[in-house]
Amino acid sequence: MDISVYRPGELSAAHRAAWTAMQSKAHLHDAPGLANPFLSPEFTLATGRVRRGVRIAVVLEDGEPAAYFPFRRTAAGVGRAVGLGVSDAQGLVHRPGFTWDARELLRACGLSLWEFDHLVEGQQPFEAGASGTFPSPVMDVDQGYETYLDGLRDRSPKFTRTTLAKERRLGRDAKDVRYVHDERDPAALHALMAWKSAQYRRTGRSDRFAHEWISRLVRQLFHSRSEPFAGILSVLYADGRPVAAHFGLRTERVLACWFPAYDPAFAKYSPGLILHLRMAEAAAADGIAYLDLGRGQKGYKDSLKTREVAVSEGWVTRRHPVAVGHRARRAPVRALRNAVLARPELFEPADRLLKRVGHFRSSR
Repeated sequence: MDISVYRPGELSAAHRAAWTAMQSKAHLHDAPGLANPFLSPEFTLATGRVRRGVRIAVVLEDGEPAAYFPFRRTAAGVGRAVGLGVSDAQGLVHRPGFTWDARELLRACGLSLWEFDHLVEGQQPFEAGASGTFPSPVMDVDQGYETYLDGLRDRSPKFTRTTLAKERRLGRDAKDVRYVHDERDPAALHALMAWKSAQYRRTGRSDRFAHEWISRLVRQLFHSRSEPFAGILSVLYADGRPVAAHFGLRTERVLACWFPAYDPAFAKYSPGLILHLRMAEAAAADGIAYLDLGRGQKGYKDSLKTREVAVSEGWVTRRHPVAVGHRARRAPVRALRNAVLARPELFEPADRLLKRVGHFRSSR
């Protein structure tokens, strides 16, 4: 393999086009996970504008692009997936039949290890370092919205009846209910981010938007428009005001769900659920094959999903003291978190405690 490492601004237009072409054909070669927007060049380039250390390894075979490997590197040579912590799909984008040696790739990138938490399926050289695999729910809409809705009625009849009834009730109680699939008003994005920050605080979670780089990244991606990548802000309005919104990323076939939130004043209508159904309808009409709801244990995801894909977390390491030290620090924390999430008898009291802390924080 001929491997060269570039800063984001050094990546040529030809390489960006080749990278995108690999993604657009991935579903034809039994690698649909590679089409995820978080693996697009646009996401890596945008992250590189708000975080230091983002790099892209370009692999050539016989002088032609064979693979693109985005990563973030620290001065000590610790590598992480681009956007680790907020990215819902990670890995190496490659052409059909390409294989690689993980340690050889790390050596060429100057990395002692590479850490991931949403590795997509089919990345065998990296999967050897996985410490856990988790479901990521998906809403398939490639057969059209009505087909999806019929399936939802079969899988979750009570959930579907209740959600559609609440949508009708909202329509009766509000003067004007409308849905905008691709809203370009920055004020709607600001409202979404404010709701989400309040939700994080209310539930005792860390506020992602308190991290300046995440806020800047979302604002940049909101303005991103290329073929076929885009940041999509979807908004449900009632009485002329936004009551639920979602910001995600799309490619030709995938809409990656990312930041959903709603106005708590309208909670009795379940506006977030109504919004997701409208998103599915609009995505199907736009040629999207599926909505990726992302890893995480949420009741609404279980109700809306048609199936699940798998994502993995872990490390790929070389024999290096930095790798040993980093893994020794991170592994116990990750293992404890996953143990709590996987066991209801641990998760439920921990969740209640977080919400009590969140209530105290929000009331101050």
